[in-house]
Amino acid sequence: MKKVAVLGGIRTPFVRSFTHYRATTNQEILTAVLSNLVEKKNLKSKLLGDVAAGAVIKHAADWNLTRECVLGSGLHPATPGYNVQRACGTSLETTLQIALKIASSQIDSGIAAGVDTNSDAPAVLRRQMGWKLIDLAMAKTTLDKMKIISQIRPKDFFPEILGVKEPRTGLTMGEHCELMVQEFKIPREEQDQLAYESHQKAAGAYAEGFYNDLIFDFKGIKKDAFVRADTSLEKLGKLKPVFEKSEKGTLTAGNSTPLTDGGAAVLLSSEEWAEKNNQKILAYFKDAQATAVDFVGAKEGLLMAPTVAVKKLLERNNLKLTDFDFYEVHEAFAGQVLCTFKAWEDWGMGKIDRAKLNVKGGSLALGHPFGGNRGQSSNNNG
Repeated sequence: MKKVAVLGGIRTPFVRSFTHYRATTNQEILTAVLSNLVEKKNLKSKLLGDVAAGAVIKHAADWNLTRECVLGSGLHPATPGYNVQRACGTSLETTLQIALKIASSQIDSGIAAGVDTNSDAPAVLRRQMGWKLIDLAMAKTTLDKMKIISQIRPKDFFPEILGVKEPRTGLTMGEHCELMVQEFKIPREEQDQLAYESHQKAAGAYAEGFYNDLIFDFKGIKKDAFVRADTSLEKLGKLKPVFEKSEKGTLTAGNSTPLTDGGAAVLLSSEEWAEKNNQKILAYFKDAQATAVDFVGAKEGLLMAPTVAVKKLLERNNLKLTDFDFYEVHEAFAGQVLCTFKAWEDWGMGKIDRAKLNVKGGSLALGHPFGGNRGQSSNNNG
C-alpha cells in the first residue's frame, strides 16, 4: 500500500446561515472552493485521479454536484467527480475514500471536499402531491385527468421545508445531545468552559495568521463569522438553554454550533505525484474508521459513534488515546465532546490533555457546515 500525502487545502469563511451566503447554492460555493484550491496548488488544467465531495442539505437537481463543480473549477475537464453523503462526517468520508484509492494505486492524486448551505435549503411539494402530479401526467383521457385534479387539495400546494431532525425519533441533534449530557451528568459550567476555550484558541490562531492561507475571500467575507475573542464565562453563563427549556436544559447558543454555510477541500496524493508536481508534503493520512450506534432500540447517544470509532481505530493501530501531540475533535456541541471524553475515561482509555485539543479553535468558534466541517479539520491538521 502506498503512503498517502496531505498536500494542503482551502475553505470559505464559515458564516451564519441565512446571512452572507443567502441565495448562494452549494454548486456556487463548492465550485469556488475547488477553483481557489486549483489556484493555490497550481492545478490549472491538471488531470487528477478523482474528486469526492458532498453536501447534507441539497436539492434533487444536485444529483451530479461534484462533477459539475469540477467542470467549473479549472481542473482538466476529464477529471472525474462523485457525490458522497455521511451526515456531519461527509467530508471526512470523502477524505477516507480518496486516500484509500491512492493507497491502493487506483489513482495517484485527488481532492476530498464538502459543502453545505442551509440558506439554499430546498422547499419541496408534499410527496402526495408529487404522486398526484405523476398520475395526472400518466392519465389518458380528459375524464381521468379531471378525477385526479378533483383530488388535489389546497394543503397539497404548501411546501415542506426540510428540517435537520432524526426521522425515527423526531428529535434534533441538539435534543439528542441534551439526553446525552443528562445521561453522562455533564454540568452546564463544563460545557461553557469548553466553548470559551474554543473561542480563545480560534482568536489566537487568527491573531498569529494561521488562517491567512487557509481561508479565501468569498462574497466579501474573509473571516469566520463566529469567533468571539471577547467572550467570557460570564457572558456564556447568561445564555438560556435552547433545546430543553426546563431546569434540566444545559445546551445554549454559546455552547452549541450555529447553523452554518461554507465549504472546504483538501488535496491528497502519492509521494511520487507530490514530488513530480513540486508539491510540499504537509502530513500523511494514516487510517480512519466509521461506526454507528443503536440510538433507537438501545437508546445509545445519537452523537456517540465517534467514541466507538476511535476505540477501534486505536486498537487496530496499536496506539493509546494519550499517544498524540494534538487532537482535532469536532465540536458540534460542547456537551457531545465532553460525553465522548467521559465514555473514553469510563472505558479506561485515558484522558485527553485539553491544552492539546483543537489548538487552532474548534467548531464551536469556527462554525459547522454539515458537509464541509471535516474538510476544515483536515486542513487544520495538515
